[in-house]
Parts: sequence; structure tokens; C-alpha cells
Amino acid sequence: MHRRPADAVERTPARSGLPWIFAADGAPYFVDEHGRDFTPVGQNDAISWVEFQGLYRRRDLPAVERHLRWLLDHGVTVLRLMLEYAQVRTRYFERPAGRFNPHMVQLWDDLFAMCERLGLRILLTPFDTFWTWLHWAHHPYNSANGGPLAHPSRLLLCPETRELIRRRLRFAATRWGGSGALFAWDLWNEIHPAQAEDSADVFPDFISDLSRTVRHAELDLYGRAHPQTVSLFGPELELKPHLDLTTPIFRHPALDFASLHIYAHGAIDDPRNTVEGAVAMGRIVRQALEEITDQRPFLDTEHGPIHTFKDRKKTLPEAFDDEYFRHTQWAHLASGGAGGGMRWPNRRPHTLTPGMRRAQRAMAGFLPLIKWRRLRRRNLNTEIVTSHRAVATFGCGDEDQAVVWLMRRAPLSKDGSLDANAAPIRTLVSVPGLAPGRCRITPWDTKSGAPGPELLAVSDGQALRFEAPPFATDIALAIRRER
Repeated sequence: MHRRPADAVERTPARSGLPWIFAADGAPYFVDEHGRDFTPVGQNDAISWVEFQGLYRRRDLPAVERHLRWLLDHGVTVLRLMLEYAQVRTRYFERPAGRFNPHMVQLWDDLFAMCERLGLRILLTPFDTFWTWLHWAHHPYNSANGGPLAHPSRLLLCPETRELIRRRLRFAATRWGGSGALFAWDLWNEIHPAQAEDSADVFPDFISDLSRTVRHAELDLYGRAHPQTVSLFGPELELKPHLDLTTPIFRHPALDFASLHIYAHGAIDDPRNTVEGAVAMGRIVRQALEEITDQRPFLDTEHGPIHTFKDRKKTLPEAFDDEYFRHTQWAHLASGGAGGGMRWPNRRPHTLTPGMRRAQRAMAGFLPLIKWRRLRRRNLNTEIVTSHRAVATFGCGDEDQAVVWLMRRAPLSKDGSLDANAAPIRTLVSVPGLAPGRCRITPWDTKSGAPGPELLAVSDGQALRFEAPPFATDIALAIRRER
């Protein structure tokens, strides 16, 4: 008989009616338990931000549910949330260390129940490591507050802290792990050498330990386990080349998919135009896929203008930010990422704009054109050829399907966005890798979320060649070979 922790806020786990999500068998995307495609479309949220603040102490649950319904109407499928958001001292999940805060447990009970009922999923990570570090003086794990740890530079090394982390994960897996509303676990948000005295040596063991803790708890209780990942602040790959960060992030055998936080210097973290961020996103996704050796999915779980907002104290103009957002999400999807990536709002207040929500809905409309569970994609960003030199190319595909996104690099308006009033261009496109045969091509307007007239072209086994419909700024193309 399974023995559950004797905690005052523990309860018997409930079985879920919402289908669970898993990594697809043999394809780098996700499916539900019935084998249907599932694509993460969403963003980062926080339980203390304006759209979710009604959860705490059940202050306004109907407002939160209305917001969730609005997200569903805009194609959102996943929210990335931290179990504890340590920017606000009232949202500590434990207080003191080892004692679970009943108000926070109730908050998560309510949110999981809403998401289960509505059909939304949560990518859950147990700690907000950014604010935990900055507000360490107030954190319950601080030895000054009765915890086991004097400084967060030993978060990954301290045995007593490790046991508290495992206990938190076991509790969450027991209480909410039975729900199909749980998309996946981000076992550790932005694992960092600074949390291990400037070393990455402990990363593989730390990840294995947390993975076993959650997986064993779920298997014991439910006979199956949710997907797992661990996220990394992407610039560290370039800042710390002397450390082995790629192996644990991209190839750890316990993890089901790979995650980065894509904050490319300048182009993404402080954008001056809406083009270079997309180019950087495409380049980084391609590099990430080259590190993955077993076809596991890749998902950007944070991106956005963090330097503009946090360091320069500026919020991007809404129209500019809408286009920057739309471009980065299409670059992520077309380059072979699962979904459009997950924006950290970096706006005041921390919410996505209505234009960003329309962009999510437009991408969600495109997704059914591809059978993702069958797409054994390889990145084609540099292999796709066009006849127009001012077009940036993004794409991925296999012998039977391909996703292509074409974006003009110019002309730019004064604010750095693409000139939507520019004369549309025509360009020939060559997409390699498709097997011989006739292909159907569906053009897609990424702004309106509407398809254009279907095209037919024939692959000769070397490349599929066709003329794209004229476009002023960008166009997406779904390609399927007829069998």
C-alpha cells in the first residue's frame, strides 16, 4: 500500500478526465493520450500578476475563470507558471520551510480545477529561482529565517535543501499530478552554475534526483508520468563555454523534452527592429536541434525584451511589440520548435497585449494543417532557397510535410517594424527533402489567421519548387505531399 505524506493539507489524488499529454512516439512533438496532436501555445504567467491575483485567498475566482476562457478563445493551450513566485512575500509555498502554506495550496487547487474543467494545461516549475535569489533575505529556506541554507549559491549542493525540494515536488505530484491539466514539469527553472558555486558538475545528478522523485511518485499513484524538462537561461551557453551545459539540457536521459530561455543579446532582449529577433530565434532553435540526438521535442519556455524592460526600464510600444512577438513565435514554430515559444511579458503590467493574443489565435488556426505526430522534422532554415535576396527563410520538414515561413528583411518603417504598405513581392521558393510526388501548399496570413488559395506543385525528390503568393511582410506555408 502506498504511504502518503502525513501533511495537514494532503489529500487523496483524484483521477483526471482531461487527457494527459505525452511526447509523441518517434516525432519531436506532443500528443494526448488518445494520439491526437497537442501543441503548446501560451506564455509565462505568475500567480501574483493582475490576471491571476484573484486566486489568492479566493478573492475573485470568477474573474480568473473569465480570463482563462478568453485565453482559450485565442488558441492558448498552456500556461507556464511557478508554484511559488517569490517576488511577492505572501506567495511563498512554504512558510516556514517544510510547512506548506494552506492559502497557496488552495490557490493551486482552484486553478487546477478551473483548468481541468476548461481544458487548459499548466507547465509547472516548483521555484522562481530569479526572485528567490534576489529576495533571499526573505525566503523561508534562508538559515536566517529557520531554513537550512545560508546563501543560494549552494541551492543545488546542500543536502538539507535538496530534501526540501524533493518533498515539495512529491507533494505537488501527489496533489495535482493526477490531473490532465498538468502538461509537464519544468523540474528546475533556469538551472545555473551560480546555484552550485559556479560549477555545472552537479547538474546531471541534480536533474536525475528531481526526475526520479517526480516520476516515481506519479508512477506509484497513477501508473504513468507527465513529461519533464529543465530550463536554462540560453545566453549562458555562450557566456560559459568552459562548462558542459549542453549535455544535461539537451541530452539528459531522464528528460522528455529540451527547454531554453531564448534571450539573445540585443536582437531579442533589447530589440530595435522586429526582424532581427526572428532571425536570432531561428538561429538558436537550429543550434538547439543540432544538440538533440534522440528527436525529443524542443520548446523555448521564455523569451522577450527582458533587457529593455528590466534594465532600461522601458516598455516597448504596443504595435512594435505585437509584430516583434508575432515574428518570434513564427520563427520558433517554423524552425522546428514545438509551438510558438513562451513569451515572458516584460510589459507594465505583466500581460500580453490584445495584438499578441490575436497572433496566438492566428497561429493556432494554422496548426491543424500539419500532422505533427508524424513530422520527423529537420531544420531547413539555411537549406530553403528563394529568388528574393531580402527574404529571410525559416522552415522544417521531412519526406511528407514541411512548414515554411518567409519574412521580408526590409523595408523597415521608422519605428523598426516592417512596412506593411510596401509593394508585395513575388518569390520563387525551393524546399528540399520532400519525397517525389505532388504536394499541396496552403498559404497562411499570420496576421489575420486566414488561409489563401491552395497551390499544387511537384517535388522531384531533390526539391519542391513553386512561386509563393505575393506578400508585403511575411507569409507561412503548410506543405503536405499526396501519397
